[in-house]
Amino acid sequence: MTLLTPLVNLSSVPESGHYGGYGKLRPDGGPADGPSPAGGPSPADDPADALTAGGDGAPAAGTVAELTRLLFDGEDRERGHGMWRDLISKDTFRHRPGLAAEERVALSYELLRLVNDTAGDAERLADDPRLLAALHEWAAIVDGGGGLCTVASIHYNLFLGSLLDHGGAAGRDLSDFTSLRRTGTFLCTELDHGNDASALETTAEPDPVTGGFVLHTPHEGAQKFMPNTSLTGGPKTAVVAARLIVEGQDEGVFLFLTPLSDENGLLPGVRVRRLPLRTGAPVDHCLTAFDRVPLPRSALLESEHGRLDADGRLHSSLGNRRKRFLRSIGRVTMGKLCMSGAAVGATRAALALAVRHGDLRQVSGPRAGERIPVNAHRPHHGRLLKGVATGYAMTFLHRSALARWAAEHAGPDTGRRAEAERLVAIAKGWITWQARDIAVECRERCGAQGLFAANGLSEFPHYIEGTITAEGDNLVIWVKAAAEMLFEHQPDRRDPEPPGGVERLADPRHLLGLLARVEAVWQDRARTALRRGPSGDPVERWNGASSAALEMVSVHARLRAAEAFLDAAAAARRPEARALLERLCLLFLLEQVGGHTGDLLADGHLSADQVRALPGFLDDVLRDLAPRMTDLVDAFDLPAPYLDAIPLTASGHTRLTDHLTSEEAADCGSER
Repeated sequence: MTLLTPLVNLSSVPESGHYGGYGKLRPDGGPADGPSPAGGPSPADDPADALTAGGDGAPAAGTVAELTRLLFDGEDRERGHGMWRDLISKDTFRHRPGLAAEERVALSYELLRLVNDTAGDAERLADDPRLLAALHEWAAIVDGGGGLCTVASIHYNLFLGSLLDHGGAAGRDLSDFTSLRRTGTFLCTELDHGNDASALETTAEPDPVTGGFVLHTPHEGAQKFMPNTSLTGGPKTAVVAARLIVEGQDEGVFLFLTPLSDENGLLPGVRVRRLPLRTGAPVDHCLTAFDRVPLPRSALLESEHGRLDADGRLHSSLGNRRKRFLRSIGRVTMGKLCMSGAAVGATRAALALAVRHGDLRQVSGPRAGERIPVNAHRPHHGRLLKGVATGYAMTFLHRSALARWAAEHAGPDTGRRAEAERLVAIAKGWITWQARDIAVECRERCGAQGLFAANGLSEFPHYIEGTITAEGDNLVIWVKAAAEMLFEHQPDRRDPEPPGGVERLADPRHLLGLLARVEAVWQDRARTALRRGPSGDPVERWNGASSAALEMVSVHARLRAAEAFLDAAAAARRPEARALLERLCLLFLLEQVGGHTGDLLADGHLSADQVRALPGFLDDVLRDLAPRMTDLVDAFDLPAPYLDAIPLTASGHTRLTDHLTSEEAADCGSER
């Protein structure tokens, strides 16, 4: 007997036949090939408004379209996502077998030029958070996309965006960069200074003779680490973070516009050494150093955070060097949104490929000679459905954080900007960590087929690893968020309602309240641990509180994701889409609350009966959603040329051998 009562009985909606009839459900939860209970409704009796398309039992295309609308910014979908979806549909983005490592690096820059041509206005792209993040969502899923996302994020966000944020559009000719006659890069992290980049040691000192500056790397540990500064991709210019030293006085870190190379090679005083290729993103990572490189006065990027007057005195609206540094590298916040977008896009693609493969992959059924899809089995589809629920939650959290940042970044600094930045950081950490886990799960569910590059799954985990570290290592940015939230954030501390009966587990808003209680529990534990720590040892004092504080941040991320999920469901125009999203969110929340039943039981927020019933509720939701799993990933709106080119999911049984080079095919004796 089912414990759940959905708002719209999803099991009464005829499925599209993805499972060949195996595992279909009656409205009471029984198998579809058996009789409905006496007096119970049958699928033919369901009056829900056009929930099926035509009379063949296929789910209404309108429901999938409504899910797509909600996932992709509603009426702004075409403006923000349409051009990038169309771009990756082109043959240029299909799998290219046999490319050597250096060819793959060069491909990243070829694809960047296609992006530039498609965008039309590079300044608008750099200055539009939604458009820029959407580029990363779509580019991350295609062959070479990891490299493309990396060089696009550096060129448009970190380089061009920094110029624009420092008044570059008004006082500089940016045409070399907007036309990609010169590619931009961003040099901040140093070999000895990664997570403590504010302590970087590259220097820029005023030159009294020329009126400009001298940029210098004082020792090997101050070499700029990893930016794409080689000659691959053509001439390059960097924005370099360096410590401004005026008459021996350290004025803090500022940015300096620095040409690195031209058509003839590296410029005098610039030294670049290639690093080994890393997994996941074919980019020309390098070590870069400067030997007293002269720069003009205009190289310094100035704004209200710091300006030099004619006498060489610094005037700043910010009171200390750390604030100046953070303002100089402010584009890192948008970079976190780009990394989140890339991880969200890769997650949705991985789920779509794995679910489609599970529909096509036939295994032995319970009767002799019977073949059924592997997706018919709960151990298989249950894991994918949990990933789908998390993928939707990731998408909606990303949308929420992006909208919040876009609003705060565009307007005056009202004091809420710090909160918006913190949400972006927390979301980036949670989203990219979830993306890695889901990508690995999807690859595993596809077995050995998932290991082949032509099937589009094997590179996702490697690329996602880069998003976890880029624009702020996840653990470090969460530690910063945790320290701030201990004192600045107030979780929901309203007196909770009594646990009630087990049926309350079917209410996602009740579960949301339980998750809020968990957040408060972990904040209290962290505060208590901090108070008890040794007052004379701040490192050990924080060590004692950090585990609880980081768990508070983790719960906060999931809470905000669930809130965004339910907000999206409430915005649905079709009742079935709303019910489907609420049921999917229920699955997500049951998973999140399930990890904290001990605390909730101990504090009286859950009853023992509810704890015992929770696994059954979770299984019921999985059963209800299984027939709609393919519809849920169809809403990800992946273009047909992308899907059709992947042997794992293509109809007509496209062969992996079709993706061999002619030389490889000859070696194997394969027919072409």
